[in-house]
Amino acid sequence: MGVKEIRIRVMKPKDLASIVGIDKKVLGKERREYWETKLEKTKRDSPLAPLVAEADGKVVGFIIGDASWWEYGVPDNCGWVDTIGVDPDYQRMGVAKSLMEELVTNMKMLDIDTVYTLVNWRDGKLLSFFDRMGFDKGDMLNLRRKL
Repeated sequence: MGVKEIRIRVMKPKDLASIVGIDKKVLGKERREYWETKLEKTKRDSPLAPLVAEADGKVVGFIIGDASWWEYGVPDNCGWVDTIGVDPDYQRMGVAKSLMEELVTNMKMLDIDTVYTLVNWRDGKLLSFFDRMGFDKGDMLNLRRKL
């Protein structure tokens, strides 16, 4: 099965059910309240609108990014890929790539010159995706303290 056309657009409030559904397919649990809170915070705080991918007449993916100017010790004009999700039935069909390309285009319009994200070191598929998108290992190191 192939996708004839992937259309990227700004996420709308009516897309919440689709986002929750994709997240549930990927993680195996429903987190509606989490997504309501996350999307409200994104709408309020981020200069970048979250995006969705449509194919076959439905939402099949989404991406949320942000931008920061000298926060957490990172350089000026940096962007962040916060969350990306693609319906498992539409993975490996160019959906995530299309979402990433549109997000990067939007970041460039804000004069963003570097994009960061966090990926689980053991998630080979996601690491491979970001490698194909031109990401490489940055200078920051993730630290944690378990409590």
